[in-house]
Amino acid sequence: MKEKLKVGLFIPCYINQLYPQIGIATLELLEKLELDVYYPQNQTCCGQPLGNSGYEEDSKGICNLFVENFKEYDYIVGPSGSCIYHVKHHFDILEQTPEVQRVRNNAYELCEFIVKVLGKTDFGASFPYKVGLHKSCHGLRGLKLGSCSEVQGEHFSTEEDLLKKVKGLELMSLNRKDECCGFGGTFAVFEEAISAKMGKDRVQDHLDSDVEVLTGADHSCLMHLEGIINRNKKPIKVMHIAEILNSSL
Repeated sequence: MKEKLKVGLFIPCYINQLYPQIGIATLELLEKLELDVYYPQNQTCCGQPLGNSGYEEDSKGICNLFVENFKEYDYIVGPSGSCIYHVKHHFDILEQTPEVQRVRNNAYELCEFIVKVLGKTDFGASFPYKVGLHKSCHGLRGLKLGSCSEVQGEHFSTEEDLLKKVKGLELMSLNRKDECCGFGGTFAVFEEAISAKMGKDRVQDHLDSDVEVLTGADHSCLMHLEGIINRNKKPIKVMHIAEILNSSL
């Protein structure tokens, strides 16, 4: 019998605190794929907020703790492109021990892991709604989860590959397919007005495209957009892509 892959489930701190349903959906998806999934109880933040704010040196303790928690797994999988990007590309501030390199090399965003590592696209999900896909900057341009609209070449998207297999789902075409939502972590705090305007523009694009449910693979971006939607009482629901892929409506 082939030995199952041992996967360490990384749930970002804001999902753990505010959107536990996304963590549950991610776990259930991975279990459907018959993986051995473990949740290290001592995991905390990946260190991204400190790093984004210029305090990389102060974040080393958090980053080292992340390595300690996840070094034993074949893969580290999380439902957040920005957090996984931070692990893969900004843990260069640490001494590059074999454990650090192993964690950096084996960390994957959920959609990328499912499509590129496991070669799966269909979970038998059903979701009869018009869906708009927000492609986050870290996922698209950092992790290369898809092709960018400003670059010539063949179009591809791991998120689209998964959504197109969902029964009843209609993936709507946006006018500006991969524009930034304006969140940018602490950018939303220090440049509030610019961030809010960029977010409103993204929401309006989805409204203009008759979107009923806005989704994406980075819930930090979705959290920003959902706040704008709720404050302005716009008729769009926000769901992480893991929730849609795990649905059976």
